[in-house]
Amino acid sequence: MKVKYIGKTFGIEGLTNGKIYECIGIEDGMLRIIDDSGEDYLYSAIKPASLENINLCGK
Repeated sequence: MKVKYIGKTFGIEGLTNGKIYECIGIEDGMLRIIDDSGEDYLYSAIKPASLENINLCGK
């Protein structure tokens, strides 16, 4: 499944505003997304955010 991130861009290994990502699974309300690092990580389905700065988030 493809998902589009809309929000503040965070990090070179995070999510970029307006970019479409591959979602490879859903686990406990979280989306497993292959982000800009090329690795898969869990992000909130409702309010994805940087773990280092919670103010950098989107939808």
